[in-house]
Amino acid sequence: MPNPGRVLRIALTGGIASGKSTVAELFAQQGIPIIDADVIARQVVEPGQPALRQVVTDLGEGVLGPDGRLDRRSLRERIFADPAVRRRLEAILHPAIRAAMDRQSASAGGPYQMLVIPLLTEGGGRGDRADRVLVVDVPESVQIERLMQRDGVSQEQAAAALRAQASRSQRLAIADDVIFNADGPGELESQVLALHAKYLGLVPH
Repeated sequence: MPNPGRVLRIALTGGIASGKSTVAELFAQQGIPIIDADVIARQVVEPGQPALRQVVTDLGEGVLGPDGRLDRRSLRERIFADPAVRRRLEAILHPAIRAAMDRQSASAGGPYQMLVIPLLTEGGGRGDRADRVLVVDVPESVQIERLMQRDGVSQEQAAAALRAQASRSQRLAIADDVIFNADGPGELESQVLALHAKYLGLVPH
């Protein structure tokens, strides 16, 4: 049970094309604050942000585009070519993202909060960031089909994207709660509403 006086925090995670954003939006419709690690990851590297200055200091001016913003394509190529660059980048960005999430959480209020952390499993599980882990689960065949439709990629490219992430079984191993998202919008909403009621019952009074 969460510590008294601290808001209940649910970490929402799932593989690529599992429907995390749709699930988060359904919780938001119930008045639950959504704190999204992907959104924050973009915010902390906006021009003028300390994390962007640190990235430039560590990796050089070449990470910036002509507009002074992070050149994501160039950076992806460097990360792909040299795993050490990824580690250096993560060492800068992860603490900045965690700190920003904590600041948002402290001011967001709500009966409980949903922390959207796509790479929670890859990062070693919940750590001390959340009281429960909610996994959006879909069969890998469905993920591949959705990725092909959404991003216009081949089956091989979609399968490679899945292999680059934690496996379905690894995610389910850290789950306290699971939403199965392969049966259509109606089923998804009913699962969210059932979990919403459950989480309200876990809120410390």
